[in-house]
Amino acid sequence: MGETSLRKRGEDEKSIQSNEAKPTSLQKEVGLVSGICIIVGTIIGSGIFISPKSVLSNTETVGPCLIIWAACGILATLGALCFAELGTMITKSGGEYPYLMEAFGPIPAYLFSWTSLMVMKPSSFAIICLSFSEYVCAPFYSGCKPPETVVKCLAAAAIMLITTVNALSVRLGSYVQNFFTAAKLVIVAIIIISGLVLLAQGNTKNFENSFEGSKLSVGTISLAFYNGLWAYDGWNQLNYITEELKDPFRNLPRAIVIGIPLVTVCYILMNIAYFTVMTPTELLQSQAVAVTFGDRVLYPASWVVPLFVAFSTIGAANGTCFTAGRLIYVAGREGHMLKVLSYISVRRLTPAPAIIFYGIIATIYIIPGDINSLVNYFSFAAWLFYGLTILGLIVMRFTKKDLERPIKVPIFIPILVTLISVFLVLAPIISRPAWEYLYCVLFILSGLIFYFLFVYYKFGWAQKISKPVTMYLQMLMEVVPPEKETE
Repeated sequence: MGETSLRKRGEDEKSIQSNEAKPTSLQKEVGLVSGICIIVGTIIGSGIFISPKSVLSNTETVGPCLIIWAACGILATLGALCFAELGTMITKSGGEYPYLMEAFGPIPAYLFSWTSLMVMKPSSFAIICLSFSEYVCAPFYSGCKPPETVVKCLAAAAIMLITTVNALSVRLGSYVQNFFTAAKLVIVAIIIISGLVLLAQGNTKNFENSFEGSKLSVGTISLAFYNGLWAYDGWNQLNYITEELKDPFRNLPRAIVIGIPLVTVCYILMNIAYFTVMTPTELLQSQAVAVTFGDRVLYPASWVVPLFVAFSTIGAANGTCFTAGRLIYVAGREGHMLKVLSYISVRRLTPAPAIIFYGIIATIYIIPGDINSLVNYFSFAAWLFYGLTILGLIVMRFTKKDLERPIKVPIFIPILVTLISVFLVLAPIISRPAWEYLYCVLFILSGLIFYFLFVYYKFGWAQKISKPVTMYLQMLMEVVPPEKETE
């Protein structure tokens, strides 16, 4: 009854604004430019300002460090091309979720949604917002570390603000993303141009004998890739919102082909810029690489660096929230999460319950505030499911031959990416065993308990509890189930 009244109210309000009411479903509001901005804005976040130090610590010298950055970009591009085939073959929002569902069935898809919703996405959101908070606080606590309470409170405020923006409007979220993408490209351009000028002036000493002294091993290479790929993570984000893309068959691959190579070139040039003013030892000793660069090159205007780095991280957080809310929406629509998470706001036509849920979980992750542990959990789980998803692409080449494929990549590309994913998952465990990897595996498998109790068997007592909760939240947030669009 509450659902009917909400539908009626939504129809009455829309009839005043237009002669023809829109269906209560996700609208195609994201064009090519916004798609590119989502990719670039999500990838270029805190990673490029944090990871250079970690990549260099594992490669030890400049030459292998730059090669790792280029290789990470190539791997991200190859993975994105595989996802482009998946995204145009299965045009549903939710990223890996519908692909795993189609390739392997509900259990792997549920385990992905469980892991992504409870670990990968909220931990990534929390890491980015904590990084944003640290850069914002730094100018106010010169010479000392900002208080942990201040950093966490500011990070929580950032999460609430971003969640609110994305719950209010798809278009507003896109505009915010476009603004922060433009802002972050300004600081990226400043660093790159400054570095190229210094390079042209003869600051090439750190590039001489750039491979001497490097002691690479399987373990150090894998860890260097982990840190480099953290900076590239987000290469698959546009696949989460394919239902909201205008002309996805054309715009999805175009946005990927333009966005990721642009990021790769920027990352390599930024690392070159860092090495024009810092030796490898100095870079490893720097507390904040970009800030050190600004202090040496941009003084007395070095204050612009933490400001624009803050813009960069908040833009990445916004892009992550914009796409991750759609994963929860799709999982709820398939019955793998609370049904209310798949509902659409009558007024705003956004998956507001899913976005709010995501913001709450991310805020909880801020409480421990251990960025390094969060990154380790995230990277291990992420590449486990990246590899499984692309393996699904290979499987569907043989089991789903009838599916239309507007984009079809050569078979060696998904095979190569799958093998690299296996390497990235196993190499850190073999080279440096740690309990956190076992905990991550156990947590992933624990999703099976919830799957069989609440999804597969659907016990009556669980339905009796969830139904009134769903109705209450539906009326509180003014949301209804999505309607199918009519031709």
